[in-house]
Amino acid sequence: MKVYFLGTGTSQGIPVIGSTHPVCLSKDPKDKRLRVSVWIHWDNGSFVIDCGPDFRQQMLTSGCPRIDGILFTHEHADHTAGLDDIRPFNFFQQQKIPLFAHRRVIENLQKRFDYIFEEENRYPGAPSVSVIEIKNDERFAIGDKTCIPIEAWHGKLPILGFRIDDFAYLTDVKTIFEEEADKLKGLKVLVINALREEPHESHFTLQEAIDFIHLVKPERTYLTHISHILGFHEEVEKKLPPNVFLAYDNLELTL
Repeated sequence: MKVYFLGTGTSQGIPVIGSTHPVCLSKDPKDKRLRVSVWIHWDNGSFVIDCGPDFRQQMLTSGCPRIDGILFTHEHADHTAGLDDIRPFNFFQQQKIPLFAHRRVIENLQKRFDYIFEEENRYPGAPSVSVIEIKNDERFAIGDKTCIPIEAWHGKLPILGFRIDDFAYLTDVKTIFEEEADKLKGLKVLVINALREEPHESHFTLQEAIDFIHLVKPERTYLTHISHILGFHEEVEKKLPPNVFLAYDNLELTL
């Protein structure tokens, strides 16, 4: 299985529009971050977790040839706003694209993208999708693999992370209860958010992310959903514990 980081930035991305912060002016490609998303693929499966407003650019850069489904962590725009751009996959694959999401997220998407879910008098060329509801405590199939949902809290909003084999992906986490964290034991690779060093009401700080890593003890961890305020990629990575790394756009891992 391969994991391709489509984007590793926050809701505004890096550089932030109009910002003169040194990280936003950096020439290092690793300091340029699109909105957070990953593409997970293996011999007979190709799935994306979240599709934010940079989705089209991410698909072109990664060379992703097909999508067998999209898993949504939650409904915020930086994780969902690219949904319309799945249309070329509909055309080339000649099939509906499955959307895996919590019922609350599905209802949000149906409201914001009503034309996609319309069953009568559909607009020609509108994306074609099927809906698969995820329940917090039920495993589900993606292709020939099993996915375990991990419930966490993004401030006061319940969200989902996902474990597939010995890989797990969580973003926008601020709180996670012990019984859910137990589902992450024995991982080879964990991806978890680390926004900045200063406290934030709905995201892990760098230290909170490191504390969580010490709790679940994966073999390797990659930090994502990174703010420019955290600092330059090269400088921050030097300060991280062993086997903890900053993810960056277009990084690909093989598990």
